[in-house]
Amino acid sequence: MKTSKSVDLSLKAFTGIALAIALVLTFTVSDYYIFDKFTEYDPLFIICQWVKKAGLLLLPLAAFLKKRSCADIVKYILPVFVVAALFTYGKFFDITMLTEEASPADKVYAHINEFIPKSVHQLLFFLESEFMLAACALLFVRDGFKVNWKSFKWLPVAVAAVTPLNVFENFYNENLFDNRSAEFIGDSFLLFKSFTVWHLLVVAILIAFTLGCYYFLRKKPREKQGEYLVAMAIILLIQYHSKDSVVMGDGYNVYYTVFACIPLFICNIGVYVACLSVFFKKRILYAISFFVHAAGAITVFLYFGDSISNYGIFCGYSILYFCLTHCLLFTLSVLPTALGHYKFKPKDAIIPLIYYCIVIVVAAISSALVTSASMTFSYGGYTLKEYVEGSMLPSETEWLYPNYAFTQKNPLPIPEPVLNVRIWRCDMNIAYLIILYAVYVGLFYAMNGAYYAFLAIRRRVLAGRAPEAARPAPETAAPEAATPEAEAEAAATEDELSDGQR
Repeated sequence: MKTSKSVDLSLKAFTGIALAIALVLTFTVSDYYIFDKFTEYDPLFIICQWVKKAGLLLLPLAAFLKKRSCADIVKYILPVFVVAALFTYGKFFDITMLTEEASPADKVYAHINEFIPKSVHQLLFFLESEFMLAACALLFVRDGFKVNWKSFKWLPVAVAAVTPLNVFENFYNENLFDNRSAEFIGDSFLLFKSFTVWHLLVVAILIAFTLGCYYFLRKKPREKQGEYLVAMAIILLIQYHSKDSVVMGDGYNVYYTVFACIPLFICNIGVYVACLSVFFKKRILYAISFFVHAAGAITVFLYFGDSISNYGIFCGYSILYFCLTHCLLFTLSVLPTALGHYKFKPKDAIIPLIYYCIVIVVAAISSALVTSASMTFSYGGYTLKEYVEGSMLPSETEWLYPNYAFTQKNPLPIPEPVLNVRIWRCDMNIAYLIILYAVYVGLFYAMNGAYYAFLAIRRRVLAGRAPEAARPAPETAAPEAATPEAEAEAAATEDELSDGQR
């Protein structure tokens, strides 16, 4: 018994360490830089790294949830690719943006981004591999050598779920993927813009994915529902952190330094809250996720903004990442409530409102501090400038404007009252922050109102759902009872509505 507990604890510890190291490695340029450059790096190594990403999904499910299907794949498949990667990495560790051909400003950005030395990068890479292999070995000790071959049907699912979204860029003209200017793209049909066919497709996918997950999970046992939600959360975290490396390599949207990876955009911090809510099943996390982040995620699908055209074509990394992560975030935010794991009540909005107020203030201050600091960033005797004639950088400035959650400046051409407070070298408009907070609170309550409206409609539909009796005739027949499923759903809806009215 003691041995079994020791193995289980060691397995969880090794898995946790491997995951932590993998997180740090996403803050290296090379981590995701290779996936859209199959012709420049060893394809075998790229495939090995891809499978290792799948291992980041399967390992925690095997170690913490004791999923035997995941453990079978991890034991027999992952070690092969981990070892192969150790012998095929080639010039992987030599990838750098700090080249002679880079502009003076780009050298400054590269110097900032490449804060992890090559020697540390190599050490972390090998340590990650060692802890992965150690975890695989402990799975053999815990579960034995017996394997269910049906388990391997989940391998392609796991590999597809963690697909590096920049891999599709191998099949298109690289000029279509310049994230710092839309000039190369022109008026291409592939360009993603608001209210185009691609916008409508994304909205349709959001609706279909959310409803599909709900109907897939609703009849499954509560424990099984929780396992699927945890798997979705891990996928979201893996895809979310892919942005760290892409930002510092090819750039993501209009961002190209590590400062854009600070999770203070409202949906970025929402990723952690939504994932933690399904990991720990805490009421307060469910409330924040449902009330704040579901509304925050869905609003971006309604209007992406005029500047979205700078982000590239619909199958480029920036658009795919943005849409996939926000789709997963919305689904994870609403499914626990939809499946009955948690029932939101109006009084539950108090802490989320305080939480969002704190987030928006911290985001505004942080954004001002980053911009102020960037005014002095330099490398090789060159200091970033406010404006460079002919520059193709965002807003034609070399200073950094992360503008977390639009807190530093208004992204819309709408005037607002001014009440500035000086934060280092930047002004923070308190009046604008108050208006922004009020607008988002209005959106949160609108989303909540739509939720209760949906429950009311569903109650009426379910209440009338009963099979029609063919015999005897209606006037002589005894009333037919509703189906057990309809009765249960109607009762649950009634309960939720009653909670909301108290």
